[in-house]
This record gives sequence, C-alpha cells and structure tokens, in this order.
Amino acid sequence: MLVHSSHDAVIVGAGQSGLAAAHHLRRRGLSAVVVESGSEPVGSWPHYYDSLTLFSPARYSALPGLRFPGDPDHYPHRDEVVDYLRRYAATLDTDIQTSQRVTDVDYDGQLFTAHTATGKVYTAPRLVAATGGFGTPNIPSLPGQTDFTGDIVHASRYRSPSAFAGQRVIVVGAGNSAVQIATELAETASVTVASRTPVTFVPQRPFGRDVHFWFTISGLDALPIGHLIREPPTVPTVDTGRYRAALTAQRPVARAMFTRLEADAAVWPDATRSTVDTIILATGYRPDLTYLHSLGALDDTGRPLHRKGVSTTHPGLGYLGLEWQRTLSSASLRGVGRDARRLIAHLDPVV
Repeated sequence: MLVHSSHDAVIVGAGQSGLAAAHHLRRRGLSAVVVESGSEPVGSWPHYYDSLTLFSPARYSALPGLRFPGDPDHYPHRDEVVDYLRRYAATLDTDIQTSQRVTDVDYDGQLFTAHTATGKVYTAPRLVAATGGFGTPNIPSLPGQTDFTGDIVHASRYRSPSAFAGQRVIVVGAGNSAVQIATELAETASVTVASRTPVTFVPQRPFGRDVHFWFTISGLDALPIGHLIREPPTVPTVDTGRYRAALTAQRPVARAMFTRLEADAAVWPDATRSTVDTIILATGYRPDLTYLHSLGALDDTGRPLHRKGVSTTHPGLGYLGLEWQRTLSSASLRGVGRDARRLIAHLDPVV
C-alpha cells in the first residue's frame, strides 16, 4: 500500500472543479494532490457529443487565473474546452495523479484518507469532492420499458447523428441538451422531443448582448440562492432563434410525454401510437459521490449534506461543481472558480 500524506488537501476529480480548487489552494499557500480517474485532467468534456458548443462566450467561460483563448465573444467548441483544461492544469504547479479512481474515503477525526482502485492512499486534513454533479447519468424508469423492443440510451452515449440516420427517435427532456440533440438528429432522422413540461427558450443575445453579459451586470449570475432550490428547475434552452424555428417547423416535433411504451411503439396522452426505434434520455445526471458512502456524508438518495459546498457532517470536507451548489452558475466553467474561492476560504479542518 502506497501512502501519500504530505499535502494540505486531497482533491478528488481533475475536471474544471478540481482544477479551480487547486488554484485557490495554491493562492492560499496550501498544497494539494488532485486524484483523477481518467487519463488526463480534463474531466468529462471529451465524452460529450461531438457538436457540443458552449452557450456562454469565451469571456465568461474561463477558470481563475487564465483567460480562455481566442475572440472573447466566440462560443467555444467542446474540443476547445478540453485543450483549455489541459493548459490550465499545466499552469498549476500541483501534483495531479491520473488513472487513479477513488473508491472509498475514511476519516479519523482529523485526517481524510482516500483509497484508490490501484491501492494508492492519499491522506490530508482537507478533502474536496470535485467530481461534480454530472458523473452518473440519471436514467428514469419508463412505463412499459420492459416490453419495449427498441433501444433506450442516455444522452451521455450520444455522439453524432450518423448512428441514428433514418431511425424514428424520441428524445426525452426539455433542457438544452435535449433540444440541441433532437434538432441535430432531425436532419437525418424522424425525431420527437417528449417532455413533462413544455420546452421554453431564453434569447442568447437580448438587446444585442449575450445573455451572460446581462446575468453578470445584474448580479444574477453570482446570487447565492442555490440553497433555496429544492428541486432544480428545467433550464430554458438558450437560443439564437434556431431551436425555436426548428420546433415551429416540427423538425423535431415537440409533444407531451408519452404515457407508456409497448413493443415497438410509444403511446401518447391522446391514445395515439408512434413506432419508435430508439429513445434517447436527455434526463440529466446525478452526483458521482459513491466513494463517500461509508463516510456518512450523504443523504439516503446519495446527495451530499452541505451548505453552499461546505459539508455539514465533517469539518474539512467540501464539494464543488454541484448543480445549484450556491448560484445558477455553480456547475459551469464561469461559476466554479467563484465557488472554489469561497469554499477553500471556509474549509476549516480539525487541528
């Protein structure tokens, strides 16, 4: 067993949240080891669908201490974000251990000990759970799915339209990913967006400025109201007009959620049936925090017990990258640095 204990903090996860935490620890003169399950410090970004483009401009998509390259008003592509995170990690002067999946964490009243699948052990008085809120696909149970003969896949497995060309596809969801994937698929497939609440839109550039400009100058982006949100609302689709026009043209078709599946079809609220080849679940994600289960830091649903990222169960334990952790931007590139600064300042271990 290899033990590494010469650090002030262990950070689990080397995506945007973990890297932002490492930055603020260094600024406070504290050392950290970042433990990452993947082969490089870029988080989940390489695994998102091929056409993914941020709906926040580059000027609002940077981590603390390093601007996002290129035109500040351009909307970065997924691969640009991956390259940016690689460069950011290289600037941190921090010990980043890749290909090390943390499986369990112990706490003895003063020190946290993180165990990995390869047998390595990392110990420190602080532990930042920076695996975020997007580690585990949320896969709801659909009525009649055991009788359904088609495919049911989560959006995390979607890459490009080519695999679904000519198919009859239902995309379940009403958020940005659901609408973006469905609109892209509608160019080569017959697509329906099914949701329990109607798809809504927010203009990407109201009054000639990006919506994030207005979020920022109004203070809405940094408003600490996350603790007031019990069930995160469906976020409207940020739209230049393309997606509203696509749904108006019924490419894709938007419908209220089907009532059940049977054999090769979906049954709709009006009792009509549609033959379906594939259902894509754009139903979001849940936090990937199973490594904290034995610690007693989670509730019965696996969600962390915290206030604004600071654990309410263990001194020195904190969280980053959770949806609505503090603000509406907590789970984003533009918001996680702000949360990391506050968390590190409030992360007081037992001494």
